[in-house]
Amino acid sequence: MSPLSRREFVTAGVAAGVGLVIGFYLPHKTGSQEESFSPNAYLRIAPNNKITIVVARSEMGQGVRTALPMILAEELEADWKQIEIEQAGASTLFGDQTTGGSASVRTTWDPMRKAGAVARELLITAAALTWNVPRSSCAAEKSRIKHAATNRSLSYGELANKAATLPVPTDVPFKQSKDYKIVGQRLPRLDTPEKVKGTAIFGIDYRMPEMKFAVLARCPTIAGKVSSFDDKESKKISGVSYVGKIADSAVAIVADSVWGAMEGRRVLNVTWNDGPNKDLNTAAVTASLKQAASKKGVSLYAAGEPAKASGRHISAEYELPFMAHAPMEPGNCTAHYQGSKCELWAPTQVPQGCRDSVATALGLDPEQVKVHVTLIGGGFGRRLEHDYAVEAALVSKAINAPVKVIWTREDDMRFSTYRPASLHQLNATVDGSGFLVALTHRIISPSISGQKGQPVPNGVDPDLPDEAGPVYGIPNYTIEYVLTETPVPLGWMRSVYALQAAFALESFVDELAVAAGKDPLQYRLHLLAKDQDLQYFTTTWHTARMRAVLQLVADKAGWNTPLPAGRYRGIACFGCFASYMAEVVEITMENDQPRVHRVVAVVDCGQVVNPTILEQQIQGGIVYALGNALRAKITIEKGRVVQGNFDDYAPLRMEETPVVEVSAVPSAEAPTGIGEPSVPPVAPALCNAIYAATKKRIRALPILS
Repeated sequence: MSPLSRREFVTAGVAAGVGLVIGFYLPHKTGSQEESFSPNAYLRIAPNNKITIVVARSEMGQGVRTALPMILAEELEADWKQIEIEQAGASTLFGDQTTGGSASVRTTWDPMRKAGAVARELLITAAALTWNVPRSSCAAEKSRIKHAATNRSLSYGELANKAATLPVPTDVPFKQSKDYKIVGQRLPRLDTPEKVKGTAIFGIDYRMPEMKFAVLARCPTIAGKVSSFDDKESKKISGVSYVGKIADSAVAIVADSVWGAMEGRRVLNVTWNDGPNKDLNTAAVTASLKQAASKKGVSLYAAGEPAKASGRHISAEYELPFMAHAPMEPGNCTAHYQGSKCELWAPTQVPQGCRDSVATALGLDPEQVKVHVTLIGGGFGRRLEHDYAVEAALVSKAINAPVKVIWTREDDMRFSTYRPASLHQLNATVDGSGFLVALTHRIISPSISGQKGQPVPNGVDPDLPDEAGPVYGIPNYTIEYVLTETPVPLGWMRSVYALQAAFALESFVDELAVAAGKDPLQYRLHLLAKDQDLQYFTTTWHTARMRAVLQLVADKAGWNTPLPAGRYRGIACFGCFASYMAEVVEITMENDQPRVHRVVAVVDCGQVVNPTILEQQIQGGIVYALGNALRAKITIEKGRVVQGNFDDYAPLRMEETPVVEVSAVPSAEAPTGIGEPSVPPVAPALCNAIYAATKKRIRALPILS
C-alpha cells in the first residue's frame, strides 16, 4: 500500500469512520461469565465491570489516549473512574489509523460517539428485559442502568452477558452537548501517571529477550550509495556481531549494546558513491524556486479578477527554508523477523503504513506483519514515514534475531525528511484608503506527495486544500500554486504548507496596514466585516468565525491598552484543518534580537473535548513554532545536510519560553483540528511585532539566520 497524503488520510478516515461501528462489529459471544461484552471494535465491558476503550490513533503527546476515550465514555454514560485504555496496533477494524492532519478527534468524533451510544442502548435493553419493564423506564448513569420506579439498578458488568446476545442497533440517539458530563471537562490525562513514574514505554524504551542493537552508517550525500566497506576494525569492537549492507545507501552494525554498535560504526571504513547530488547546495535550491516563479501556476482559489482591479499596487516576496522535525525521541524501531512472520514495536503515526512497507520489504503478506504501537516522544509528522521500521525488519532478517535499530540525534537530523523550502509572491491592489481590493498569492514549492510518487491532481499537492485556503473575503482574490522539484527528501511537518502560507499572507497584510496608516487589527477586521462563506475545495471558511477569534484575541491581549515602554506586539490569524486561530505576540528587543514575553491565542475548533488538553496542544504548538520561526533552517552543502544536533538547530530553551494564554470560542459544532492550527500564526505575529519595534520588515525565515 502506498502512503497517503495527509488530506487523503483525513478523507479516508472520514469515509471509513462514519460507518465504522456498523461495518466492523466484533462477534457477540454468549457463555461463561469470563466473556466480555464487545459490541464493536472500540469497546469491551467485562463481567467484573472493567471497561476497556481501544484507542486506534497514536499517542505522541497530544492526548488522544484520553480525549478519544472521553468521547466514547460520554455516550456510554460510563463511570470515568472505571475506564482503562488499550492501544490498537495495525488493524483492519478501524479504517485509516493514521495520526496526522490534526485528524484524530475530528474524524473519530462520530465513530467514538456511536460506539458508546450503541453499547449504552444495548445495556438499557438488557436491563429492561431482565426486569420485564418498559425500556423507556430505564436510564443509564455512571456505568449502571437504573429503574427509578422500583429503585433497582444493575452494573454494566452484570448486564454484559445478556447485552451480548441482543441484536445490534444501527440507528442510535446521541446526547445533546448541554447534557455532557465528561466531554468538555478538565479530566486528568490517563497516560500521565505512568509517564511520571517512568513506566511508560516509548519506542526507544522497548526491550525483549535476546534483542540486539543496531545503528546504520548511511551515505551522507542525498541519494548516494554504498560502493564498498571494510568491517575489519568494526568487528574488533567487543559485542559487535554483524556488519552488513542493508540497503543501497546503508550498512548496519549490530552489537550487544547501543554504544558497541555506535563504536563499530565509528571505525567502519566505507567508500561512498556520492551520486548525482554531490554538488547540491542551498543557493541552488533557492535559485530553482526563483526560476520556477516565472512558470504559470494552477489555481487553488479564485474570486473576481485581480488583474482588472484598479488602484495602487504593492508587492512583496517571502522565503522559507527547509525545516527538520527534530523530535526529542530520535528514530527507532524494534523488529523480530521469524521467517513467515515479523513483529514490530514502533513509535509510529502510521501503523498500517509500517505494516505494509515492511511486508513489501520482506516479501510477506501484510497479515504476516504485526505492529505494536508504542508511545512516541514527539512526532510532528516524522513518524508518518516508514524508513525506521523497514530498516529494523531488514536487520532482524539479516541476523535472524530481534533487534532495535536506533538513530542518533545526528542521524535523525541529517537523514530525515524535511518541510519543503518555498517562495511566495504576493501582489495587492489597494483603494484610496489603502484597503485591499485585489490580492494574488503565488506559492512556489515542491510537492511532498508528488515526490513520494503519489498523484498530484491537476498539479495541486493534495495537502494544499487543508492548509492554504483564503482567510479574507477580498472581492478579487486568487491563490496559485507552482509545483517545483527538489532532490532533498520531503516530509509532512506540523502544519506543513499552512505555516508557509500564513507567514507570507499575514506578514503582507501587516505591510498593507502600515502602508495605509491603519491599525493592524482594525485593518483585518475591516477585511472581515462582511459575513461571507468562502468555498475552498471541500471546505467552507466563514469570515464571521475568523472575525470572532480576532476580536476575542484582541480583547484577551488588551490590544487597545498601551504597553509598557519597550514592549511591542504583533497580531496574525489563519485557518487550517477546519479551525480558526488568532494570536498576539508581545516582545522586547534585547541586543537587536526579539525576546518573546507573552503569546495570547484564541481558537475556534468546535466542541472542546478536554480544555486542559486543548491548552497543552496550543501551548506546545506555539513553543514549537517560535523555535522554528527564530532558528529553524536546514541548509545543504555538497549534497549534505549541514545541521546535526541541537547546537546548530536549536529549539526554544526553557528560559526563552513565554507565557502562553489560551482561550477557545464556545461552540457546540463538531470538533475540528487542534494539533496544528496554533503553529501558522506565530511567525507572522512575531515578525509583525519586530516591525513594530524596529520598523524593519522580515521577509525570510528564520529570523535569527
